[in-house]
Amino acid sequence: MRVTALSDVSFGTVANLSSDAIANQSVCVFADTVTNGYNVTASGGGPGGGFVLSSGSATLAYDVQWSSSPGQSTGSTLSANVPLTGQVSTATQQSCSTGPASSASLIVVLRSAALSSAAAGTYSGNLTLLIGPE
Repeated sequence: MRVTALSDVSFGTVANLSSDAIANQSVCVFADTVTNGYNVTASGGGPGGGFVLSSGSATLAYDVQWSSSPGQSTGSTLSANVPLTGQVSTATQQSCSTGPASSASLIVVLRSAALSSAAAGTYSGNLTLLIGPE
């Protein structure tokens, strides 16, 4: 298993609080298994691995989605510490330097309901992705 092309997620300044803010990125997941299969498990910095950003004592919940296709803005919603199974990689090389340039999408969503009730501030947090073979 190898993941490349994964970077920090940044929303910048969110001005429109009445619609969801979505940040997505295409990544390379290489699965050296018989079926090219893998699973993905996400955990955040909140209680129980919950997906939460913090600004001082203020918090902002977010959703994490995954798609086994690159260039996607929606995907399967991940639950903290619960593997999303049945994913298949199209990557033919460990860093996607040949073949497809990427093989999956990470999508992070700040829901409008959470945004509209959040205190102003600079929010940050940690998201850990664990990719396992299937």
